[in-house]
Amino acid sequence: MSKKAGPDVKQLRAIGHKLKPIVTVAGNGLNDNVIAEIDRALNDHELIKIKLAVGSREARKATAEEICERAGAEMVQAIGNVILVLRRTAEPDPRLSNLQRPL
Repeated sequence: MSKKAGPDVKQLRAIGHKLKPIVTVAGNGLNDNVIAEIDRALNDHELIKIKLAVGSREARKATAEEICERAGAEMVQAIGNVILVLRRTAEPDPRLSNLQRPL
């Protein structure tokens, strides 16, 4: 679990605390459709929660790492079966971005 999000990790966690999971990875695992939905959500929101219903702790860790690798994102936090993922966008939409909205 990487903590590469930078010095503002506390702020990102505070923002993420209020979010609900946008995508759930379940029994079918990480297929192209799930990755496409995660990619779309990251483009829109920059900071998202993903629920991992994939079994053991090791399976969740491997899935989280694969998500970050395939989506080009950074994991900010992992608590239980929910991960908080960040991928900054060059031109964020202030109406959609979780980073642009006021706390």
